[in-house]
Amino acid sequence: MRRPGRDDAPDRLYTLTGGRTRSGPDSPFDLVTLVVAESEPTAGMQSEHVAILRMAQRPIAVVEVAAELGLPVSITKILLSDLLAAGRVSARHPRTSALPDPDILEQVLVGLRSL
Repeated sequence: MRRPGRDDAPDRLYTLTGGRTRSGPDSPFDLVTLVVAESEPTAGMQSEHVAILRMAQRPIAVVEVAAELGLPVSITKILLSDLLAAGRVSARHPRTSALPDPDILEQVLVGLRSL
């Protein structure tokens, strides 16, 4: 069975990232961060960057990008950081559903108990 990132030649991964091992201390990317392309691929771009921009025509999670590329998430985050720095993608965290105010829930509970 092939395991992405573990069976890849280390020199290929080194080349993809320019030798970097981390995406940066202020990286906005985690597994569920949604990535959206802000531009079209251009001639001369790294093939992985082109693939990411094509995948990200609609919002896509970082973990999905990594799976589609067959690369470790850490390498994918570095590639995404490059695109973010160039203004070619935007990143956002998925919206979390707003929880109702606990006071309102308590009032509803009191009302139900009084029925």
